[in-house]
This record gives sequence, structure tokens and C-alpha cells, in this order.
Amino acid sequence: MLFSPMTLGDLKLPNRLVMAPLTRVRSGQEGIPGPLVVEHYRQRASLGLIVSEGTYPSPAGRGFPGQPGLVTDEQFEGWSNVTSAVHTEGGRIFAQVMHAGRVTHVDTTGGHEVVAPSAIAIDGETRTYAGKQPFPVPRALTTEELPGIVEEFVTASRRAVEAGFDGVELHSANGYLLHEFLAPSANQRDDVYGGSPENRARFVIEVAQAVVDAIGADRVGIRISPEHNVQGAVELDAADVRATYGHLVDTLAPLKLAYLSILHKDPTSELVQDLRARFNGTFLINTGFGVVTTRDEATALVADGHADAVVVGRPAIANPDLVRRWRDGLPVNEADPATFYTEGPAGYTDYPAYQN
Repeated sequence: MLFSPMTLGDLKLPNRLVMAPLTRVRSGQEGIPGPLVVEHYRQRASLGLIVSEGTYPSPAGRGFPGQPGLVTDEQFEGWSNVTSAVHTEGGRIFAQVMHAGRVTHVDTTGGHEVVAPSAIAIDGETRTYAGKQPFPVPRALTTEELPGIVEEFVTASRRAVEAGFDGVELHSANGYLLHEFLAPSANQRDDVYGGSPENRARFVIEVAQAVVDAIGADRVGIRISPEHNVQGAVELDAADVRATYGHLVDTLAPLKLAYLSILHKDPTSELVQDLRARFNGTFLINTGFGVVTTRDEATALVADGHADAVVVGRPAIANPDLVRRWRDGLPVNEADPATFYTEGPAGYTDYPAYQN
């Protein structure tokens, strides 16, 4: 079943393998996807769906050096070349729209102020153009500023569709801005966006609703990572996690989004499967953040009914023809972690396809 077709939004996917949004920092200081980025995505067009690397909707939302944006005309043109190449090869591609929130530094944002739900810094360091530096204490966004942040997501999503993307994935996972609102460790607000699970989910819901209104529900997916506990977004209270994400998914379900994508180490857990049932729509699962997803695991997740499609990262990095290799039981290339966050083609566009 992993290699059978399926429907996602208004798209027909030829298989159920989805390329995860993978930070690769190949877009330079101006955040413009160039020919190397075009080739990287073109090579992987046989996957059922490609989700792009996290793409910032505003300069303040940029999380790391080399990250691409959806802000300037030059970035727009770069992504237009990417989507054209993917579509020429018969592929389908969503843009992941990602505001980094406090997971950044002014030396990365080009001097733009680091903002977050609350003025709480992450304990750790971040890579900047000036080298590694401690995460700064962000400025807490005011209630009055939040509609402007929503509009940044909307504008970037519109531009993504105009650039040829088949849709967008809202990044509400891994400790970035939307996830920061959900996580009590990062959100200690005392307005209607903080405190209760319902309040902490409010901003994510408002962003999703606004983007759906702008480009249509069939073009909008969302990614969440409950209990993932990275980059300071710590969720250790199981009851609070169930309440927060249950309310989030219950409220998103009537929007009829293209899909819900969950990153979680245990896809068969009561939490994950309960959220899937509540969503009652196309469900994607990604288990491979800590360990690499295998062919057997991906096959079982779909065959056993735990997910409609499986999101894979490192296998897609190392094997541009992953669908063929897994379908036909062929040997696979191993990914080289030393090249994940470097520049140039090494470990990016030079992984070979299988030769008969």
C-alpha cells in the first residue's frame, strides 16, 4: 500500500511517501533558492509529495543562515524555478511556511528584533552569520501585533501558490513560533493567547483559518510535534498535551485541511491515534527525527492503518530515487550528516540514482 496512489487535498499522489521538510541551508545570505536548490528538488520529484524546507514569511522569522524566504521578488523567482522543475518531472510540492520565533538571533535576521509569545530565552546556542551565539531573550509580542504576524503567514502562503507551489504546510512544530504558543514552557502570557490549553492554541488556529480563507483548505496542511521537547518547547504534562492538541485538532478538523502531519516517536500511541481520529482527514506520520525511518517501518505504518502516508527525511536526502529503491527492494545510499548543513553540491545533489 505504501506505493499505491492516494488523494491529498485536490492532488492525486502516485505513492504514499512524502519528503519531509529538510533544513539544508543552500540559499545563501539573501535567502534565494538558486540552480542548486532547483536541481535538489527536481531530482526527488518521484516522491508522492515534496514538502519544502522551512521558508520564512518575514525577515524577523528567519531562523538560520542559508535559509530561503518567501519575502522578496528574487526569492519568489527562485521558488518559481523550483516548482516549475518539480512539475516538469511530474512531481507535487508544498512550501513549508515557518516563522522561527525565538529560535534565531539578530545576526541571522539582519538586525530584525527577535520576537516570541513571551520574553523567555532558549537555553543554548544558535548558528549565525557571525558564528555560534547564545539565544537572546526575545521580545514578547503584544496582543495588537499578532494580526500582523497572521498576515505575514497569509502573504507568504499566497506568494507560495503564485510561485507554483501546490499548497503550503504551516510549521507548528519543533519549537518555532506557532509551537511556542502551544508550549507552556515558551508561552507564559496572561492575555487570551496564554494560560489555558484553549488560549495557547488560539494563535495557531487563527493562522490556519486565515491561510485557508486566503488560498483554500485543499492547499493547506499543518505539521505538529506534541511531546517532541526540542528547542525549549517542552511539553511534559500528558494531560495538558492531550487538552492542548485535542482542542487544536478539534477546531482545525472542520476546516477540512489537506492534511495533518505529526512528528512523534510512537505513531501507534494513544495520543497520536486519538488526534488522527479527531482530525478525520488525511493523516501523515513522521517517526524518524531520532532514528532513521526504514522501508519496513514505513510499509507497516500504512499497511497497518496507522497513517495514510509516511514522511521521510534522511532516506530522501540520500536517495533521489527512493520510491524506486524501496518499491523494488534495491540497495540504498546512506546519508552523510556532515553535509546536511553545509554549502555546495556535496551531500545535496550528488547522491546517485540506482544504476542497473
